[in-house]
Amino acid sequence: MSRAVIRARAAQRGSVQVGAVCVLAASLLWATTGTAASFAPGVGPLAIGAMAMGVGGLLQALLAARPIARQAQQLRDRGGTVLVGAVSVALYPLAFYSSMRLAGVAVGTAVSVGMAPLASALIERVADRRKLTRRWQFGAALGLLGTVSICAAEATGTSRAAGPDSAGAATLGVVLGLLAASTYAVYSWAAHRLITGGIGARASMGAVFGLGGLSLVPVLIATGGPLVGSWGNAAVGAYMAVVPMFAGYVLFGWGLAHVSASTATTLSLLEPAGAAVLAVLVVGERLPVLGWFGIALVLGCLAVLTLPVASASIPQNRGRQHSGRVKDRIATNTSRP
Repeated sequence: MSRAVIRARAAQRGSVQVGAVCVLAASLLWATTGTAASFAPGVGPLAIGAMAMGVGGLLQALLAARPIARQAQQLRDRGGTVLVGAVSVALYPLAFYSSMRLAGVAVGTAVSVGMAPLASALIERVADRRKLTRRWQFGAALGLLGTVSICAAEATGTSRAAGPDSAGAATLGVVLGLLAASTYAVYSWAAHRLITGGIGARASMGAVFGLGGLSLVPVLIATGGPLVGSWGNAAVGAYMAVVPMFAGYVLFGWGLAHVSASTATTLSLLEPAGAAVLAVLVVGERLPVLGWFGIALVLGCLAVLTLPVASASIPQNRGRQHSGRVKDRIATNTSRP
């Protein structure tokens, strides 16, 4: 194997691992949203979602004002992708927080995040003709099984106290969770497509999330009264907007510059696992053994997707051609924020 190939592969592995770390850090921040929302029970899910993603998206656009201005023409040329991503950004928090309110924090998070990798894989397969590696399939299967285990453990623990009337609400919560998973996958794909198309991560994320956040302002005005009803509610709203949504999605944008949308959404399976742990440590909930088993499977999924893989040897007479292909892949999977 030529030195150029070795260097190119090392650079690619390093780039992917940087992206994975950014997505995992974002997922840990997102894991705090359910616990934080539990401290403002009087605030409706639409208000929480509009505050978190709306204000967080506008902050991203403000931070990225200069990059957006510099690449305005490129963004206009890809206006369809920007619009699709922005609409998904606007729909996601409304569906996600409503799902958590109706089906419970753990179940709503598990469905909303757990189904997103499958939706992302389907989008990439249809839109980008991307083939799924066996490694991704194995890791996604572990993560999905782990997420389902967490969901089942929480459902088993809460079903004893739930009445018959809660069945319809829980079902609607799961449906809204599936909608949240789909919109999450769509805006992740849209942002990744913009970034790999030559638009910087800050400009891409700022445009998509800024436009989506702007469309959430009317929802916030209509439903956000309780957020200013007490200092506690206001603090929860400010935290949700600034920390998990603003800072979390800045990290997520950096991650999308280095990994595919399907990989990013799969790594995000750390979120329901983290949410379950926080529910035990902070809220005081009890997690059955099945739930801890699910968390272990999610960690196994993350290990499969993030640990480096030994490179296979390449015949010398193909070294130069392979090096060019590796450099091309790196160029299409990286972008300066």
